[in-house]
Amino acid sequence: MAPTIAHTIRLPRALPPVLAVGAFLKNTVCVTQGDLAHLSAVHGDLGTPEAIAAFESSVQFLLERLGVTPTRVAHDLHPDFHSTRFALSLDLPAVAVQHHHAHAAAIAAEHGHDGPVLGLSLDGFGLGPDNGAWGGELLWCEGPRFTRLGHLALLAQPGGDKAAREPWRMAAAALHRLGRGAEIATRWPHLPAAALLATVLERGVNCPATSSAGRLFDAACGLLGIHPVAEFEGQAPMTLESLVRSPRVLEGGWSIEAGILDCLPLLDTLSRCDDAVLGAELFHGTLIAALGEWCRRAAAETHCRTVALGGGCFLNRVLRQGLAAELARHGLAALAAVSLSPGDGGLSLGQAFVAGQAEV
Repeated sequence: MAPTIAHTIRLPRALPPVLAVGAFLKNTVCVTQGDLAHLSAVHGDLGTPEAIAAFESSVQFLLERLGVTPTRVAHDLHPDFHSTRFALSLDLPAVAVQHHHAHAAAIAAEHGHDGPVLGLSLDGFGLGPDNGAWGGELLWCEGPRFTRLGHLALLAQPGGDKAAREPWRMAAAALHRLGRGAEIATRWPHLPAAALLATVLERGVNCPATSSAGRLFDAACGLLGIHPVAEFEGQAPMTLESLVRSPRVLEGGWSIEAGILDCLPLLDTLSRCDDAVLGAELFHGTLIAALGEWCRRAAAETHCRTVALGGGCFLNRVLRQGLAAELARHGLAALAAVSLSPGDGGLSLGQAFVAGQAEV
């Protein structure tokens, strides 16, 4: 496929010329020109020679087509992404932009919002400045700055990245955190790895802690028996969403303490639920109510009443529409993606908007 300009977004302010090289997954690149941001088509995941070639062709095409000479390049914090290595190979000031900050900034930029936002960024993974696996983040963002106000309670991710395609592993991590690790082997007797997973979790071997909302969805799916081993990442949560007819709220299904939103009581209930439809409705309804309360408290603390809903989890229509309504009930304004993806396909716009306001 020949390189192209897939989207042009009018920014709320003019920026210096920025090249932003996007994420690893669903990569796009973005070039700013005054108050316009031009984005490439999605190249795919930068783990194949074809995607890497398309990425590099798009960089050259956008700069030549627009006649732009960038004065800075924006990239993800992760040092091992091809996009990061490419950015650092250029003879330009490089601005590292945290993944979830970029998600929030992309939503703000698309809406022409020039000011502070609460960034509710929910996805599978993004590297935090602490080298942690972030993915369920509540941030205060203004221009090039952000503060982490809170995050989802940490869950172990047994097997590392393998857990993203095997939701039963995240369900096992939830059982372990509930003090019910002895149930893991008998709950999934047909999966050979289940026999030893309780011991693996107990010892913390290859079980990085994550705040990921995507992995929270996977835990719910695994507990409800929905695609315990999926064919692709996101298959189980998509099925979970498709079961919802009317979201329901489990009273007492979460807690919020020191900015940490913990849905462990909800997962405990799902572990004892033998009706997948009921479980899907309880999960979505309770998560929506919990996120709404979380944002309400943050708005009261920061006096910021605009919430940017960024990250791939907001491809989930039930979550997106339900949370927008819940936030409105609390007197908060929700900004959601319009023409761009809320996920990694729109990330380069957020990187460019942040880096364009940074001092270099």
